[in-house]
Amino acid sequence: MDFLRDAEQLREISLFARLDDSRLKLLAFASEEVTFNDGDIVFTINSASDSAYVIMSGELSVYANAQGDGEPIAMLGLNDVVGEMGVIRNQPRSATLKAHGSTRCLRILADDFLNLLKDNPDVALGVLRQMADRLALAIETVESLRREQSR
Repeated sequence: MDFLRDAEQLREISLFARLDDSRLKLLAFASEEVTFNDGDIVFTINSASDSAYVIMSGELSVYANAQGDGEPIAMLGLNDVVGEMGVIRNQPRSATLKAHGSTRCLRILADDFLNLLKDNPDVALGVLRQMADRLALAIETVESLRREQSR
């Protein structure tokens, strides 16, 4: 793992863009590099939310079932942050994530992620905005499905 290269890539992610160099390097150094092959499960629905992940390369498919089969409900890619909702809520995972092709992530332990939020209001605000965007998209999707069913 080249944590200096990873720190530079983290700077490209809006959530972390305002962190100073030393914090970015510390975040990259403290994170665990994990790689997944096509079809590998990253985590399953209802499992413990012990970490958040930053997708450094590749893609992850999001599923609403434990097996990670059927049609994915979303695709996540380069520089997306995932798993943060469960960490913040201190609740089990709300989806299953599966690698779509070869994927490399940085795994940030829950305590490290929460400390990052506490110590950096800009990062916390960015995470809140991301979660609000996901909530708005979920509401729009539900409303669209309701309209289709009422036709």
